[in-house]
Amino acid sequence: MDEVMTQPAELAPRDPSGTLDVVVTGLPSDAHTWNLVFIQLLLEDLGHHVVNLGPCISQDEIVESCCKYQPDLLVVSSVNGHGAHDAEHLVRALRARWELAGLPAVVGGKLGVRGAEGRDGYGRRLVDAGFDAVFHDEQGLGPFEAFVGALAADRTPCGPAPLPEGAAR
Repeated sequence: MDEVMTQPAELAPRDPSGTLDVVVTGLPSDAHTWNLVFIQLLLEDLGHHVVNLGPCISQDEIVESCCKYQPDLLVVSSVNGHGAHDAEHLVRALRARWELAGLPAVVGGKLGVRGAEGRDGYGRRLVDAGFDAVFHDEQGLGPFEAFVGALAADRTPCGPAPLPEGAAR
């Protein structure tokens, strides 16, 4: 991160241009880093700003980081095959916080070890728990990139950007 934030997150200026502020994180049981770096670089290549919390992050730290940074998107990635369990607890804790109840949150990677029959079950369970989307490792990046693109397009203003208070056109 090249920028130093000098204001509290709730007062930080927001860019309405379609660029997303994204928090990327691993889960408490997953020590892998390559997937998090890959997702960070992908999102940055797409023009978004990323805070990468890293691997083995506790549920409480992820929730508090989302409160601090107020991102437009939370991306949870796991490749150890046990992510579905941790992810379900995380999203329930996230949705329990009023200030994060509407935060778009996605999870992806190798989330289970039971193959296709398990994947369908935990995919439904994770969406029911509060994730906006679940991306399985076999799907490739297309569905994830489409989700991020649609979310960024929703942030793009339709008309001229609002002027700061006291400014004139």
